[in-house]
Amino acid sequence: MRYCLRCCFPENTKPYIIFDEEGICSGCRTFEQRQKTNWNEKQEELKNILESYKEKARKNNSPYDCVIPVSGGKDSHYQTYLVTQVYKMKPLLVAYNHGYNSRLGIRNLNNLVNQFGCDLLRYNTNPKTAKKLSLYMLAKVGDITWHHHAGIFTFPIQTAVRYKIPLVIWGEHGEAFLRGMHNLDDGVEFTKKQRQEHSMRGFEPEDILDEPDNKDITTHDLGPFFYPSDDEIESIGVRGIYIGNYDSWDQKQHAEMMIKDYGFETFQNREDTFNIHSSIDDFFEVTHNYLKYLKFGYGRCTDHASLEIRWQRMTREEAIEMIKKYEHNKRPKNLDIFLKFAGISDEEFHKSVDHLRDPSVWEQDFSGNWKQKDWIGNHIWDKGVEDARLPLKDKWSYMKSEHKKPLHDNTTPEQELDELQFL
Repeated sequence: MRYCLRCCFPENTKPYIIFDEEGICSGCRTFEQRQKTNWNEKQEELKNILESYKEKARKNNSPYDCVIPVSGGKDSHYQTYLVTQVYKMKPLLVAYNHGYNSRLGIRNLNNLVNQFGCDLLRYNTNPKTAKKLSLYMLAKVGDITWHHHAGIFTFPIQTAVRYKIPLVIWGEHGEAFLRGMHNLDDGVEFTKKQRQEHSMRGFEPEDILDEPDNKDITTHDLGPFFYPSDDEIESIGVRGIYIGNYDSWDQKQHAEMMIKDYGFETFQNREDTFNIHSSIDDFFEVTHNYLKYLKFGYGRCTDHASLEIRWQRMTREEAIEMIKKYEHNKRPKNLDIFLKFAGISDEEFHKSVDHLRDPSVWEQDFSGNWKQKDWIGNHIWDKGVEDARLPLKDKWSYMKSEHKKPLHDNTTPEQELDELQFL
């Protein structure tokens, strides 16, 4: 397996990355381009776009200037801060409740609404539907939170059409920002195609309904995932833009600003990564990241560590130590909680994803146990690493928030299941 000589991404990264002749991945090269960008010019460009859409919203007789899809996390806080405090717009916050909420995530969502005085429209999926979709997509694509991605990238567009709001404002384009699928010159915007191919793993709700092996998922279950028609989109002129195309998008700085000035709360520690300010709302995020590891041999810690390398706050060697500590061969405690909720065994869980394991990463021994062929720890001193190295500009560290209410630690799976918040 080849690994980027600068960051920690492997060549089987999904969605796909490419390596150049110097062994550096497309994500690192795109990030280099971002560091040379005149962000003042980009911010002026964003200001002009937002002003024009304020006028379009008024012509549509809409009470809102834009839609901001939110979960309550650091990105949601930062997006809402920019839109309301810097650009003086009146957004409608739109959230899709996947049913797997952490108590801390609920607190942050409440904080977001209270701090910025915004209206919030939230679609709540019931736990029975969430369970059905999780089990179905676990077997299909190895993703227990497919409905989360499908909902947050569809329900806001449904809402924009319903309320005649022509602009939807997202955070960063993940595939571009992390893996270099697009660069800034592409001016990439939100599309139904991108949502389907990446966020929804290639599935539209119609595909699920037509599947012969679908026994109990109904149109009712899939309601928030049906994308509006082209005619509906065009009648309102709905457009989706990414703030990350107009902002340097340093998520660490965003989080620390939101902690200091707007009451955002972080984890105190995490099981699956050193990053304590990301993906706080999803109770089963740790198990979701574990599934990524079982399929491709790397997880969320690799994402976070690679970004810290690019921001020049962490060496590649330090990043690999983090991956070893949090990700490599680590079965999460959180998995037991999901198994209890879903009513399946550990064996059933792992067998359901075995057919999705990348054969370039995984192999079975004579006893049928899965072994990882290779990992980034075997490539610390690959030839070319020193040539690709970036000098450190800062030392990585994370500001921790002080919790306003106590959170439960050292609990049993049964007690943890009681902490799961469906509404």
